[in-house]
Amino acid sequence: MFDVYFYEAFAEEESALHSFLPDTICAGFTAATPQEIGHAVAPAALISVRTQSQIPLGWAQGLQGILTRSTGYDHVLRYRQESGVAVPAGYLPLYCHRAVAEQAMLLWMALLRLLPRQQAQFHTFYRDGLTGRETAGKTLAVFGVGNIGYEVLRIGRGLDMRVLGVDIVQRHDDVEYVAPEYAAAQADILVCAMNLTQENQGYFSDDFWRQCRPGAVFVNISRGELSPPAALLAAHERGILGGIALDVYDAESALAGCLRGGKVSTDASVVATLALQKRQQVIFTPHNAFNTEESVVRKSSQSIEQVRAFFERGAFLWPVPNGESKNILSH
Repeated sequence: MFDVYFYEAFAEEESALHSFLPDTICAGFTAATPQEIGHAVAPAALISVRTQSQIPLGWAQGLQGILTRSTGYDHVLRYRQESGVAVPAGYLPLYCHRAVAEQAMLLWMALLRLLPRQQAQFHTFYRDGLTGRETAGKTLAVFGVGNIGYEVLRIGRGLDMRVLGVDIVQRHDDVEYVAPEYAAAQADILVCAMNLTQENQGYFSDDFWRQCRPGAVFVNISRGELSPPAALLAAHERGILGGIALDVYDAESALAGCLRGGKVSTDASVVATLALQKRQQVIFTPHNAFNTEESVVRKSSQSIEQVRAFFERGAFLWPVPNGESKNILSH
């Protein structure tokens, strides 16, 4: 029996976690999720997951704690609600805000400069239809101005962009907060950095996209449930969205399982996502925005801090609240 078991631990992360793990704590690791590996019972009283893990409801009574190695924790709140057990849980609020913000910039810059088309046309060295756009003077609207969203806005300012923030909690004095309708109508680039709640699921809907200027670019580095793929596909087909970049996906666990296993899915959301991925000016990355050398070190160090605190003090340093919280993201 392990003291702690880490699910969804990719190779570099497992190595970094080992480097901070004390000899007194016995840990197990897998790159798989609980549903993929099929453990009949919890392999440890403390388990650590990321956002694709679906913890069996039957484990709740026997678990002493859950550590989610993510800045978001809506999946933990949902597990508590569905299991009926308020399992003590911790999260990592600050390890990746710069990494995720830089990935958002990478994605919108690639779309503005038509990078997928440039790569496709290299083989013929054909340059017609490859005229892109510069960032200076463009309007960037960030939906959700938490730690990650604020960093996105800072980057936008550095690129001489006009930056707008949309958030029900206005934490920053130096941000121009506007109504979502105004931001949608003004923005050349829209970045979703919102927390996911029961109220805002499906936020970027058909009705939302009808408010936007034609040719806008959309980047989601927060939660896939906020931007239903069918609505994105329709907006792209109508020319409302000139480019789409996603690092997170609706029905992400089903999508990841389908792709990793090479299986065909009948899930409507997965089918729409895969159809969208085939279109021009669409860039998908595998929920990897957090993944820099620097953030992996911070993530692993903070994860072991959480584990040590749990065993030594009986409580996490950064506990998941019992209710929903604002400005929490999902990486």
